[in-house]
Amino acid sequence: MAGFVVDDNMPRTTASVLRDAGYEAINVRDVGLRGADDEDVFAFAQSRQAALIMADRDFSSVLTFRPGTHAGIIFVRIPSKVPNEVVNREVVRAIVELGNEELSGAHVVVEVGRTRVRRPSIE
Repeated sequence: MAGFVVDDNMPRTTASVLRDAGYEAINVRDVGLRGADDEDVFAFAQSRQAALIMADRDFSSVLTFRPGTHAGIIFVRIPSKVPNEVVNREVVRAIVELGNEELSGAHVVVEVGRTRVRRPSIE
């Protein structure tokens, strides 16, 4: 796994919590992409072959971001009123739960206590 790029609609602490858990993670705020267009953030993650972690509903569509066409998308579907600590815990839980599974091309939805994965279909 090449690591993770954390969008600026996630808690500021998410990337550091992932690094503390032993993963490579970059927050877009730290590389000059704060407030950048979704396309620029997506392109940055793809250039690093990293899975993009975000809460932006624009990325939740498997029709727009078809499984198999990207390095991995992790859509965090947790209400914004939930404390950052819980959001971060659920993100790490989901990644640990996936273990060594290849995220490239996968579309992952993280909810409190639940992780759903859609992988590219083999045609």
